[in-house]
Amino acid sequence: MEKGKVIKVMIDNNVFEADEEMTVLQVARTNGIKIPTLCYHEALKPIGSCKLCAVEVKGRSGRQMTMLSCILKVREGLEIKTHGKLVTRARTTAFRKLLTMAPESKWIRNLAVTHGVDLGPPPDGCVRCGLCVRVCKEVVGAGALKMEKRDGRSFVVPTEGLCIGCGTCTSLCPTGAIQMTDKEDMRTISIRDEIIGVHDLERCEICGKYFASQKFLDHVLMRTSRHTDVKEHHLYCPTCAKLSSDNIKSSLKLK
Repeated sequence: MEKGKVIKVMIDNNVFEADEEMTVLQVARTNGIKIPTLCYHEALKPIGSCKLCAVEVKGRSGRQMTMLSCILKVREGLEIKTHGKLVTRARTTAFRKLLTMAPESKWIRNLAVTHGVDLGPPPDGCVRCGLCVRVCKEVVGAGALKMEKRDGRSFVVPTEGLCIGCGTCTSLCPTGAIQMTDKEDMRTISIRDEIIGVHDLERCEICGKYFASQKFLDHVLMRTSRHTDVKEHHLYCPTCAKLSSDNIKSSLKLK
């Protein structure tokens, strides 16, 4: 960049000297003033596509307005505000437009927080279909999930202590918003950053694989306690239980 005449500009009520060939963004960064950008890079010509670098200036008509600091050249006596209602409104609009293209971007959300822009709660993958709540209550009978209003929006949330670790909600969730992780002898079921349940897992007596929580096994026993029970009980995973049953049927046929 060729050097031009040195002029004075005001940014957030502070006067700075700047080369007349510089942009407002360059002057701000030179003086440690943070303005958010996504599409800007010093090695490339600025194009102002992300719209995040909006600042407030006085237009030629005298009216306050927002302009993009990456392409706005400084001029003598220019007064710039990097904060305020107009700036916040312009940046919020820009951030939300970017999130429509990259809704899961933590980088964009973190940048918004850094610059005081509230984008509301992040998407959690949940479409509020209610399948998990209903199956847990109506089929499983645990009632470990419920819908709850938070800041005017509905969220699926756990009821503490009621999860039995069966994983039915995870299997039924159409979007994968509910996660179940088995790590060694521990099962964790969660949605967003909220834990639905953490459970110790029981080991299969045949193959040794961890397969079910004690809470789930107790729940099944309680739900079937009204039926006549003459069977010998074992801790078998579903695969081994089926193989054992098939073996018994085969031996009976041979007899």
